[in-house]
Amino acid sequence: MTQYLSLSLLSGAVTAAVVALLPMSAAHAQMSTPAEQVDALEALAGKQPGMRRSGAKGICASGHFTGNAVGRALSSASVFSGAKVPVVARFSVGGGNPKASDKGKTARGLALQFMLPKGEQWMMANISAPVFFVARIEDFVPFVQARVNDPATGKPDPVKLKAYNDAHPESLRQGAFLAKAAVPASYASAQYWGVNAFELVNAKGQSQFVRWQFVPSAGVVGLSEEQLKTLPDQFLFDELRKRVAEAPVSFDFKLQLAQAGDTLVDPTQVWPESRTVVPAGTLVIDKVEADMGGACDKITFNPLVLPKGIKASADPILGARPASYGVSLGRRLGEAAK
Repeated sequence: MTQYLSLSLLSGAVTAAVVALLPMSAAHAQMSTPAEQVDALEALAGKQPGMRRSGAKGICASGHFTGNAVGRALSSASVFSGAKVPVVARFSVGGGNPKASDKGKTARGLALQFMLPKGEQWMMANISAPVFFVARIEDFVPFVQARVNDPATGKPDPVKLKAYNDAHPESLRQGAFLAKAAVPASYASAQYWGVNAFELVNAKGQSQFVRWQFVPSAGVVGLSEEQLKTLPDQFLFDELRKRVAEAPVSFDFKLQLAQAGDTLVDPTQVWPESRTVVPAGTLVIDKVEADMGGACDKITFNPLVLPKGIKASADPILGARPASYGVSLGRRLGEAAK
């Protein structure tokens, strides 16, 4: 019982700390909503004790990141120094079901924690789509609730779902992108985007807003319907382990540069393809854990943990993430203690 109480206190401290990271207006606006957001995810996926409420099915890996001169020109962050920076990575399938099929046309995730000099860290959560599914945090719970299965039919209520979609057409963009994209053949052959804008500040104090992406160095590879039929529902973990055991995999880290007029606060909108994209470093994955555990378990991948030289935009979705991540972590810690 003492252990459970101490973990509960820790989770409360985590939640308070991440709320403190938010601008005052965002913190007050979201004070009552993080638990409701996590509740909604639990209702959608069902209770999954000890698991993340989103991206529940995942595997931990590690490697390093090396920044380049382009990154250094845009940001003073030590991650771009050119030295190898240790990285913890978590690859995942979207949703709260830890037994979800790897064949589903859902988002894949790549969450990262960079361990920088002088105790700094950089965390991020990226997905295999260039857009998010809601533009405003107040839409998150209604979006999820509209997709919860009706106990009588085992499917979402079509009337509620249509009503939500009609009122929020921007929420269909991510699903439309994933529906057209092939199911990734590997976590190592998917492209991942950071859908929120961030501000880079260089040594001269010059500022540039960006969105980033991780492009597999070996190319994006998807599976055909015929290929999918030959594979089991659970193939991604073993495939990544075998691939990395043979040779490290890498991703090119690229920055898309915003121009005047590009939205910095709506992750459901892509920036024009004409925007400049520059290479700023390379991520290498050279180890994959033997099971679903590992160093990732107690990492929230809070995207507001940022090093000097990188700042958060005013995107409300970005600002709301840490508090709900803290609630989810607290519940997982409590369940693990039991």
